[in-house]
Amino acid sequence: MRLTRFLPALLCAALTACGAPPPLSGLAPTLSAPSAESAELVTKFITNKLGASWGLAFLPGGDILVTQTGGGISRVSPDGAITKISGGPVPYTEGQAGQFDIILSPKFETDKTIFISYAAGKDAANSTAIFKAVLSGNALTDGETIVITTSKDTPQHFGGRMAFLPDGSLLLSTGDGFKYREHAQRLDTHLGKILRITRSGKAAGGNPFAGTPEAAHEIFTLGHRNVQGLAVDSKTGDIWSHEHGPKGGDELNLITPGRNYGWPIATYGVDYSGARITPYDRYGSMTDAIHNWTPSIAPSGMTVYRGDLFEGMDGDILVGALKFKQVHRLHMKDGRVEKETLWLSDLGQRIRDVQTGPDGAVYVLTDGGSLLRVTPKT
Repeated sequence: MRLTRFLPALLCAALTACGAPPPLSGLAPTLSAPSAESAELVTKFITNKLGASWGLAFLPGGDILVTQTGGGISRVSPDGAITKISGGPVPYTEGQAGQFDIILSPKFETDKTIFISYAAGKDAANSTAIFKAVLSGNALTDGETIVITTSKDTPQHFGGRMAFLPDGSLLLSTGDGFKYREHAQRLDTHLGKILRITRSGKAAGGNPFAGTPEAAHEIFTLGHRNVQGLAVDSKTGDIWSHEHGPKGGDELNLITPGRNYGWPIATYGVDYSGARITPYDRYGSMTDAIHNWTPSIAPSGMTVYRGDLFEGMDGDILVGALKFKQVHRLHMKDGRVEKETLWLSDLGQRIRDVQTGPDGAVYVLTDGGSLLRVTPKT
């Protein structure tokens, strides 16, 4: 059932709870137009034969696992050889649905366990799910779906990024289902949330709404539209995410347990028709974005760079962009974006994932199936 008719009531309740700031504050962070720094980089294509792809993970020994959007997993060697991995989930593939992220267990060296997010179900009822399995050679064994989130009847806005926290719990992002944006403000649904779970798929202990009646105990944060970037800073433990806005209003957020990130009550974007979604770009105790992009860049994967291979980049955030086909480097200082520069603007391919490799290089996966290794020019 759609809840569009309930939005005024939800909005009124949220505004009452949060106070009454002025509408359309116009206080969005502003920076000078980003400039390209591609001339300072060396880009090596590992392969361009993966097909439509979504996420990547590094195996010990140098191989890389890549998820194909339509289903299937590839193992890519440093010299570009591709081996198919059998035994993965079978995703629902209508619209934006498909197979999403892949992540290794923090204890992979001993347990050989991997986690894959994907769209499960069918047109009438589909959701973001997590598949857990053991990697044995080039096959996944003992596979099981450990999480199936709240279902919907739309093939859009699944989220699907994952990240492990230092305590071993697992974060999973979801989307609002496109038609169900009001659910992002509800605690009885997983839509429009970041969830925190155990390795077995249960709600992790200490989640902020575990004691709230009728709340889904897996909820870590709420008020998200479609989170497709999620990264934990390996040095500080800070959790960063980004999400797609509507027409404008893509956001970079610093994630804190229990916080409400505003969607759809507060946004810098407007609806695709040009109509206003809300009179507010920020609101009361709702957490405002650290940075936003208007017009939208359609952000994808992201990484917090930690390493010394790139001089002066330790702690900066790299964000892939599907719309403008480039990587955005966010120069960070004291938790804020000080400057923004562009990588790979001349590549001409939609960027799907960006990850820091064990060797300190940056690995970039394109929507069309190219895998690249990026290093600084010496």
